[in-house]
Amino acid sequence: MSQTIEQKLAELGITLPTPNAPLANYVPAVRTGNLLFISGQVSIDAAGKIATGKLGAGIDIDAGRAAARLCAINLMAQMKVALGDLEKVVRVVKLVGFVNSAPDFVDQPKVVNGCSDLFVEVFGDKGRHARSAVGIAALPFDAAVEVEAIVEVA
Repeated sequence: MSQTIEQKLAELGITLPTPNAPLANYVPAVRTGNLLFISGQVSIDAAGKIATGKLGAGIDIDAGRAAARLCAINLMAQMKVALGDLEKVVRVVKLVGFVNSAPDFVDQPKVVNGCSDLFVEVFGDKGRHARSAVGIAALPFDAAVEVEAIVEVA
């Protein structure tokens, strides 16, 4: 018998947080048909501490990957609230990762791998996705990383 998503998260030592309410005029997720669009999730941990700063200006790639992993955890928390059960995820279709970057930083794909790798680890082949990794001058709250997702759901 295969492992459930919840069992895989527990094995990885991951407890999904209760998502924070939006701080602006948007909703965390919108479902249309069999697609779930999840608003950008920043690199905030369960205690409310945001991983901040610019990649290439004091923040290294490993810290950026860890920040992107936090984004993945927050995206999964939003999925669970929207769907009630992560087993309803058919496929992670697309991620768009925004990396708070110094002007000469060019390793955004390596940073966003922190999110991508966790999705593949948790969802297996259903976690493989199309993706964009974009460098940006600033993010809300000086977050190091923000990632949004499109997920096919049952």
